[in-house]
Amino acid sequence: MKQEIEINAADGVAKAAIFRPDNGAAAERGIIFYMDAMGPRQALYAMAQRLADSGYIVLLPDLFYRFGTYGPFNGTSFGDPASRETIMGMVRGTSQEMTKRDSAAFLDALKAAGAIGPVGTVGYCMGGARALTAAAAYSDRVAAAATFHGGNLASDAEDSPHRLAADIKGRLYIGVAGVDNSFPPEQSARLAEALRIGGVDHAIENYVGMAHGWTVPDHGVYDETGAERHWKRLLNLFQETLA
Repeated sequence: MKQEIEINAADGVAKAAIFRPDNGAAAERGIIFYMDAMGPRQALYAMAQRLADSGYIVLLPDLFYRFGTYGPFNGTSFGDPASRETIMGMVRGTSQEMTKRDSAAFLDALKAAGAIGPVGTVGYCMGGARALTAAAAYSDRVAAAATFHGGNLASDAEDSPHRLAADIKGRLYIGVAGVDNSFPPEQSARLAEALRIGGVDHAIENYVGMAHGWTVPDHGVYDETGAERHWKRLLNLFQETLA
């Protein structure tokens, strides 16, 4: 069950959607779903609803709210040069620090929606790094974080999530595309080292043969078998940490 809401975020009003189990079952644990670079749309709504139907209250906020109306885009929009330029402009204009500050309001919105106790975060593509950053910035509230085909998780940038490993208290799962220029092998090794040194409970899993975006149904590289594997890992993570 989807409910559209507005959130007073760090720099204005962010549109968002709250999802609850379609069968009317009670849900108490909350999850923040950090979008990919194409923004909230039907494909992500369906994913958020599937997560909610497993017994959670799921919040899917628009991280690009600072840009007003845009798109609509979908998983194939990146192939169009004009759309790609617009999308990348919004990605560059929405820093990790911005989303970190917004996440305080996202957590409050989950609480207002009835979520109690520790929460989980999950992010795809650009949202992956933000899910990890939230786990570090709000470590007293985030018990688990997952990222799938997340980009630049251990880059040279000052805001790279791997630099925050020492602040993370929850469990992490990192699902990596077999070939992904946004998260090459050297970054994977750097992230693993930082998490080990930081004493973080984590797993990094390589999905051999999967391309960046394989979990999202409207991407041209969507892979049903790989997507179902991702669902199994994600739901198991939250079942073990949020139950």
